[in-house]
Amino acid sequence: MPTTPEPHPDHDVSPPVDSAADGPVGAHGLGPHVVGRRVVVRRLVRGEVGPTGGPAMTDLLGTCLSWADGVCVVQPETGTPVAIATRDIVSGKPVPPRPSPRLRLSPAQAQHRAMTLFPDLETEQVGGWTLRHSPTHDARRANSVLAMSPGDLPVEASYEAVVGFYEARGRRPIAAVLPGTAEEAVFVERGWVPESGDAETVFELSGVAVARRAVATVPEPDDLVVEEDGDLAVVRLGSGEGERASGVAALDGDWVGYRGIVVAPEHRRRGLGLAVMAALLGWSAQRGATTAYLQVLGDNAPALALYERLGFVEHHHYRYLAAPLD
Repeated sequence: MPTTPEPHPDHDVSPPVDSAADGPVGAHGLGPHVVGRRVVVRRLVRGEVGPTGGPAMTDLLGTCLSWADGVCVVQPETGTPVAIATRDIVSGKPVPPRPSPRLRLSPAQAQHRAMTLFPDLETEQVGGWTLRHSPTHDARRANSVLAMSPGDLPVEASYEAVVGFYEARGRRPIAAVLPGTAEEAVFVERGWVPESGDAETVFELSGVAVARRAVATVPEPDDLVVEEDGDLAVVRLGSGEGERASGVAALDGDWVGYRGIVVAPEHRRRGLGLAVMAALLGWSAQRGATTAYLQVLGDNAPALALYERLGFVEHHHYRYLAAPLD
């Protein structure tokens, strides 16, 4: 079906000519193709006069529910749907989806959610930093200071508290920091170096419902086992030396985190990681989780591709610094 060319941005856009119900897209850029998308619409208000004496107009932001029979129906973010005669549309365009509330959390807030992945985690606050130690897990996330927000203590006092905390536990002091921040500079200026040669870690988020739709057709392996312990679940494919893949989920209210998604080298590229995630997501949904998160190294291309398929998007990325070994 032919379409009317988009106007040059320097030209005025005149109200479109009344056309057939499902006719071509008008100069305003709206039409049947925006159904299901978020749009902004400027329309005439029949029978009213605007402040300059001309026709009155009003704007509406919402999701286009339908475009048919000369009527565009828009669902505002609050209230009931609004039916607009297409001949009354003066201008309009699709707009990006509203950012999810979960993406508006600060990195520090998101990281605090992730602490539930380690049930025995010991924590202490030093100003705005969180000291973390696990007696049973060696993961850096469980044994590093979370330094992603400014504190109310003098920098030197906070720094000395960090070093003393980990040295008292026989551990190398490690800090999780956001690149390019003042908190990172505190450690770099004192000679701290990258903790390892690993790439930066990516913290990703997705909606549980979105991710579940992506794995709806993934078959459940016959040897799948789900082990529950309160708000923690472990999914295994196989057992003992025959374990092919596994993963862990931990609940915190309506949030759920995943870690340790591992597939044995000889069983990779067979969809087992996807099967583990499908089982973990199913368990999460049954327990009422709506927001999912995970963390993955930024150079782990296969894992990033898997999680992108499940709707995960980057929330922030961070790095680990450590005190010099000498």
